[in-house]
Amino acid sequence: MADFISMGGYGFYVWLSYAVFVVVLAIDYAAPRLRRRRVLKDLAAMLRRQQRRSGAAP
Repeated sequence: MADFISMGGYGFYVWLSYAVFVVVLAIDYAAPRLRRRRVLKDLAAMLRRQQRRSGAAP
């Protein structure tokens, strides 16, 4: 098992590349969801401002 983990002396680089891949994959998964939440929040605020303006105007 230790030979598999060390991978002939290149284990650090191999496992580090796997870790970087997983981190990038997680960011790629989360970024659109966070952006969508922020856009919806901004749109709701814009709609509220617009409704206040149109309601206040005669």
